[in-house]
Formats: sequence, C-alpha cells, structure tokens
Amino acid sequence: MTVMSSNDIKYRRSPRTSHLPQKHDDYELLEVGFNGASFSGAVFNLSTTIVGAGIMALPSTVKQLGLIPGGFWRTLLQICIVINNLGMLIVYMIIIGDVLSGTWSDGVRHSGVMEEWFDEHWWTTRCSLLLFTTVFVFAPLISFKRVDSLRYTSALSVGLAVVFVAITAGVTVVKLIEGTIGMPRLMPEVVDQTSFWKLFTTVPIIVTAYICHHNVHPIENELKDHTHMKSIVRTSLTLCSSVYIATSFFGVLLFGDKTLDDVLANFDGDLGVPYSSLLDDVVRVSYGVHLMLVFPIVFFSLRLNLDELLFPFATPIAYDNRRFFLITLALMGFIFLGANFVPNIWDAFQFTGATAAIAVGFIFPAAIALRDMHGIATKNDRRASWVLILLAVSSSTAAICSDIYSIFTSDSGIKS
Repeated sequence: MTVMSSNDIKYRRSPRTSHLPQKHDDYELLEVGFNGASFSGAVFNLSTTIVGAGIMALPSTVKQLGLIPGGFWRTLLQICIVINNLGMLIVYMIIIGDVLSGTWSDGVRHSGVMEEWFDEHWWTTRCSLLLFTTVFVFAPLISFKRVDSLRYTSALSVGLAVVFVAITAGVTVVKLIEGTIGMPRLMPEVVDQTSFWKLFTTVPIIVTAYICHHNVHPIENELKDHTHMKSIVRTSLTLCSSVYIATSFFGVLLFGDKTLDDVLANFDGDLGVPYSSLLDDVVRVSYGVHLMLVFPIVFFSLRLNLDELLFPFATPIAYDNRRFFLITLALMGFIFLGANFVPNIWDAFQFTGATAAIAVGFIFPAAIALRDMHGIATKNDRRASWVLILLAVSSSTAAICSDIYSIFTSDSGIKS
C-alpha cells in the first residue's frame, strides 16, 4: 500500500477543486519571497496573452471586410482551451518560421531574414530554425511554474508590438504625404456567393485576436490585491485594442488589396521609402521576437488545462516535476510538428477560431450567466447571454461551412 507524504496530502485535489493553488502561500515551495504579482506585471502578462499572432491576420481581415465594417461544462471548456491554445501556438511557430526562413503565398516566394542575411544553408531551413528556437528560446521560458515570472518578457513583447505598429504607421504616413497610396476599399467586395460566404471566415480571426480568458484566473490568482483584476482587464483591453486598430488601419492602408494573410510577409520588398530594407528587417525580426515571448504565456494555460484533463485527481502540476516535464515535452513536440506541416496561419486561424475560440470567448461566459448559481443575473443579462450564444453559434457555423466550401472549390479549380 502506497503511503502519501504530507506534502502530497496537502496539495492533492479532487475533481471539483481548482488546479491552481488557492493562496499565495502555496507557492512558497516553488519560490521563496514571492508576495504576489504587481498590477503592471499582470497587465503586461494579460496584454501579451491577447496580442499574439492575431495582429498579423487582422489587416487581411479588414481587407476582406473593408475599413467600415472592419462538470460537463468544465471539461468541455478545458478541451476548448486546449484546442484553442494548441492552434494559437502552432500559428505562432508558423509565423516565426515565415519570418526566419520565408514562406510561399499565391505562388510567390517571400524570403526570410536568415536567408537574406546568410543565403541558403541547411541551418537556414524552416525545420532547423524552428528546432533552434524551440531548444534555446522556448524551452527556458516554458520551464517557469509561475505566470508572474514572465512579466518582464511580457513587457518586452508588448513593446515590440508597439514598435511594429509605429514603423507601419510611419511608413504609411510618409507615403500618404507623397501621394503614393491609393484609396482603400471601404466596403466588402461581394460579387458572387463565394465572396459572400468568404466574409464569414474573418469572424474567427477577430474572435481569436481577443481571446485571453484562459489566463485571467492564473494571473488573478497570483495578484497581491485581487480587487485590481477588473482594472487590469480594462487596461489590457484598451492597450490591445489600440494596437489592433492601428495595425489593421495602417496595414490595409499601406498594402491595400496586396495585403497577405500574414502581413509580415508583405515586409520583404521595397516599401517605397528610404531605408526600406532596414525597416523590413526591423519589423520582421521585432515581431518574430515578440511572438517568441508571447509563446510561453499561452503555453502556461495550455499545460495547466491539459494536466487537469488528464490527471484530475493528481497533485497540481507545479509540485510534480516529472509530470511537468513530460507534459511540456509532449506539447512542444506536437506544436513543433504542427508548425512544420500546417500550410499557413489563415488555415489554422479559421478552424480554431471558428470552434474553440468562439466557445471559450462567448458561449461559455454566456452559459455561466444563464446558469446563475448565485442568483445575481438580471433579465437583461439572460437575454444578452442568449443573443450572444445565438450569434456565436451562427457565425461559427457559417465560418466553418465557408471554410469547407472554399477548400472544395479550390480543389475543384485545381483539378479542372
């Protein structure tokens, strides 16, 4: 008969309890002297969770829409979080691979910075560069057991996102002054049934861009003062919305109908301004590094939720080094393979955004309000929840049908 140690008994959980430590003292075994996360650290961590790869696909989304329109539940929620985060992390690695080793889009080759700097070698291939990034960048960052340990890298990642926006805006303003930018499309271009249904594929992109729900509780759990969480969420959303709006506006204004699914791929040629080549490299490298720093913050909640699904009765993963290492290794292996075989970010965004992201961002919050265990929901709250669920399900269904339809029509076009 196995005898449990006192520590195992203390931290063992039932399937109804949270897989997060319930108070700050629980972390004393992991790091002595931790008195709780700060307001700024929490803002940067939550903002980094939001501003990930979605920013790169938003200009393409606005290009399609035009500038103007521009228990059971717990297990299912965790499954959706796992699917959503896996898809997002694969997207991050795809973009990092595009930045470093290049990509193909509509039959055109867009070179990566490593190829441009050092020519083509075995170590500048996509697989080699992603493997190097995984071992020497991701591995150290995902080894932290507290989300607050990533506050400095999160602050740097937000700063790098702002650098990208500033350069894009600066180039756009210069070209506007020179009169070399045409009038962008203000409304979506709907010419047939295919183009109409294609509009719905933009919904998952927009939804995914604002998904941060999976890290709200881990971040709140480490706060010194839990009453600050509402202000932290509002500050993060304001900051990220500003970055998103600026990126979408200036990106589609600068590249117009030539805006690619991953707008970073547009920064591989002459921008029509002085020091164009240098600006191209700064934009791509800075945002590539930004995604490397976003990766561990999203990976944190992915590992947490997968562990809860697989081992609901075990001690928290933070106190089991063997389980922590094995789950981390398995997830990184899957993400690495996905990044090497998924064609582009639009494919990954469409399906994860149309399913898991919509469920996490809209359906589950509305369902919680309808359940109303504490009896605090008003009639307006319940009405709004039903509307939210209806819109989420309908838009998700339309987006998935549109994705499937576009796949079959493109295949038919190739065969004919």
